[in-house]
Amino acid sequence: MKNIDLHTHSNCSDGSMAPAEVVRAAKAAGLAAIALSDHDTTDGIAEAVDEGRRIGVEVVPAIELSAASETETHVLGYFIDPENAALREKLGYIREMRVRREREICEKLTGIGLPVAFEEVLAEAGPNVVCRIHIARVMIAHGYVETVREAFDTYLSPGKLAHSKTQALTDAEAVRLIKGAGGLSFIAHLNQTKRSLDSLRGFLSRLKGEGLDGVEGYYTEYTPECGEEYRALAAELGLILSGGSDFHGENKTVKLGELYVPYEILDVMRSRLAR
Repeated sequence: MKNIDLHTHSNCSDGSMAPAEVVRAAKAAGLAAIALSDHDTTDGIAEAVDEGRRIGVEVVPAIELSAASETETHVLGYFIDPENAALREKLGYIREMRVRREREICEKLTGIGLPVAFEEVLAEAGPNVVCRIHIARVMIAHGYVETVREAFDTYLSPGKLAHSKTQALTDAEAVRLIKGAGGLSFIAHLNQTKRSLDSLRGFLSRLKGEGLDGVEGYYTEYTPECGEEYRALAAELGLILSGGSDFHGENKTVKLGELYVPYEILDVMRSRLAR
């Protein structure tokens, strides 16, 4: 019974470990395969794939795209071509919009008496995609919060004081972008969409019409009952499953290998690709 993890992040976005380190950690955790699914970037894929070949861990080229939403809507793309021209062009635009969003967040924080200079955030992110995690770290350095979790729960998450709704893509555009890059598209962490089952049914049905392939059926934050409901809904709608921990290294209290995701999921994905 081979265990896999199709939702991991490196320091190319908001994880704490280099892509090759994530792969080595997966090997140490006994995982047979992982997907490196950084936010809005493919920069770490080549390094992860090379390390996987070297040490014997299958690495699926992937990405997690953010989409405009009142809550959190993220679309995971698997088996994408990182060199796809349309994808690379759009990721440049997405990166520009991320800069706009994080700048807006800094302005909102400053407006409520917690000054954060955007230049500090850029310095924290370095050459990588700028994310809310980098703002959270600057907030910790200033003593505004004690932890990343506190920064998100109090200020940075949807509905909180400094949240920005600015995004580059709609959910349908994210699905189409992944499909155009040769990949399979899945809605990540359904619990974070804050939708009822009836609302999810309509939401997923609409996106299936755009080419959506599946949903994240296994996820660290799902209760057993919640996971069963989501998997049953996927079966009802003819959608396939993915699954992963949402590993971020030291930036999130999630460990590789603790969530069981069956390897057979990858076989189903490959069958879908071969159609």
